[in-house]
Amino acid sequence: MKFITFARDEEQLPGLWLGGGRIADLSSAVGSIQELIEAGEAGLKAARDLAKDEDVNLSAAAVRLLAPIPRTRKNVFCIGRNYIEHVAEGARAAGQETRLPEYPQIFTKAPTAINAPGAPVRLDAGLTKLLDYEVELAVVIGKAGRDIPKDRAYEHVFGYTIANDVTARDLQRRHEQWFKGKSLDTSLPLGPWIVDAAEIGDPTTLELSLTVNGQERQRAKASMMIFDIPTIIASLSAGMTLEPGDIIATGTPSGVGYAMTPPQGLKDGDVVVARIDRIGELESPIKAV
Repeated sequence: MKFITFARDEEQLPGLWLGGGRIADLSSAVGSIQELIEAGEAGLKAARDLAKDEDVNLSAAAVRLLAPIPRTRKNVFCIGRNYIEHVAEGARAAGQETRLPEYPQIFTKAPTAINAPGAPVRLDAGLTKLLDYEVELAVVIGKAGRDIPKDRAYEHVFGYTIANDVTARDLQRRHEQWFKGKSLDTSLPLGPWIVDAAEIGDPTTLELSLTVNGQERQRAKASMMIFDIPTIIASLSAGMTLEPGDIIATGTPSGVGYAMTPPQGLKDGDVVVARIDRIGELESPIKAV
């Protein structure tokens, strides 16, 4: 199932993407996708039942998709430097020796960074001269847990979506940490939906890619992560509770703009498309402000 949040008549409503130009309105069962995730198996059952109800089916053309969780209750967790070639290209750009991280490198993005599919990403030249892209597989937590062992990690996953970890590289360096450069408004396009874990199956088989104006910049399999999803969940949850609706962006492959020669920042009018097979695609136009 593909879980969406959509806007209709100024309301934010939970739904299912049915395909064939149709969606199912789930608002008679739950108030939001966050509530559906918290409801566990009962929420999934309600969604399955409503998907069969023609009375709640709508034309997808009549609504506007939002991020599947438009505002998380916490910062979005992110894993940095989690693909070998991305670590290597960063080291080359900095003139340093390549050294792989020994433990997951964890940072966060503010909930106010979350952006809808198709919505413009702000490019404020007064703030940044090097805005960059990063396609990432995002994990959505479904069941709360602390000190989750790796062999139980997938039991806590509700589903998966696409994230584009848009980054102001110069701010990232100026502040000598990653939060500010990663948390500008609109800098986390997310979606277009959450695909439930059962439908995805083994996430290591997923392939990620990203294009800018149709030119491919990134492509890799999720199996190429340095720290796999169970390791990430075990590390994050050690001594800290993960909760339903928490989102974890699992890192980006090589091909980012700042590591190109010369560096290639995003420009006004660029169109970035992040794709993950079996999930879909996430398009984001860049707009100067």
